[in-house]
Amino acid sequence: MTDVTGAPADVLHTLFHSDQGGHEQVVLCQDRATGLKAVIAVHSTALGPALGGTRFYPYANEADAVADALNLARGMSYKNAMAGLDHGGGKAVIIGDPERIKTEELLLAYGRFVASLGGRYVTACDVGTYVADMDVVARECRWTTGRSPENGGAGDSSVLTAFGVYQGMRASAQHLWGDPSLRGRRVGIAGVGKVGHHLVEHLMAESAEVFVTDVREDAVRRVTERHPSVKAVADTDALIRVDGLDIYAPCALGGALNDYSVPVLTARVVCGAANNQLAHPGVEKDLADRGILYAPDYVVNAGGVIQVADELHGFDFDRCKAKAAKIYDTTLAIFARAKDDGIPPAAAADRIAEQRMAEGRAARGW
Repeated sequence: MTDVTGAPADVLHTLFHSDQGGHEQVVLCQDRATGLKAVIAVHSTALGPALGGTRFYPYANEADAVADALNLARGMSYKNAMAGLDHGGGKAVIIGDPERIKTEELLLAYGRFVASLGGRYVTACDVGTYVADMDVVARECRWTTGRSPENGGAGDSSVLTAFGVYQGMRASAQHLWGDPSLRGRRVGIAGVGKVGHHLVEHLMAESAEVFVTDVREDAVRRVTERHPSVKAVADTDALIRVDGLDIYAPCALGGALNDYSVPVLTARVVCGAANNQLAHPGVEKDLADRGILYAPDYVVNAGGVIQVADELHGFDFDRCKAKAAKIYDTTLAIFARAKDDGIPPAAAADRIAEQRMAEGRAARGW
């Protein structure tokens, strides 16, 4: 079944009728000359201009791209609220294989579409886009962050993203084991690309026992050559079954926690950088029922958005790192709220974020 535009009706149902919807604006962008097809989703501007990255990915179809943009934009609203930023949530996706179709002309065309929103949406890097790409986009759009230092930006935001996840792990360890130290803890990281390989550095500095996997052999090799004690496993399925795993860190794409993975997961804690780790509502309860502590993804991976938001005001790395360090306290507060309310941590984080967004709407008289 399709709507009048030919789009699957379930996408419009998500947008207008489901609890996962409520988006203020969704823009479909096309530039045939460059091959650009993109979706820009603005979930909320209650706390300020929507802020979120641009994902460049070869989706199976346009409906999947729209659905991903909607989910990611909603997640950014919650992430920015929990990070204490004066920004709402937005996200953009460019449809296609970046290795094949990404060109300067396509990125410039995309920049013009972002600029046409007049600052309601501020973009940055995400999967498939990099600092150099944002430098190109910024030539057509001043509402662009994640640029290179040479072009007035903060550079690679994955550094502070990894630092924030590390703080979330420390908070999880403190809550569960009474000690924030990760020394000797067995930590499995699925995805050692942009963020994951920085996370390895933090863990090795604490003498953790680290296991990694990635679909790209070169990414794994980069880590194991630098740290020979890091153990590579065949795939994510093998990683989540590692005997005695203390912490599982999904650092690739979303949906890592699902009806298949949760029942066999050996870890006591899940704390990773990937967005939208819960495949569907109810997974957070499945984790809790198994006694697995879940550090909400959009809370612990907020270091990157803290960095790019700061770029809008004149970037200062030390100031950003100090803000990202507070992810430790925020994560502990969520665990405490979850215990007090008798709910999973993911639900507790949602309640806190929704309260802040409601206060933002009230302050604006909405």
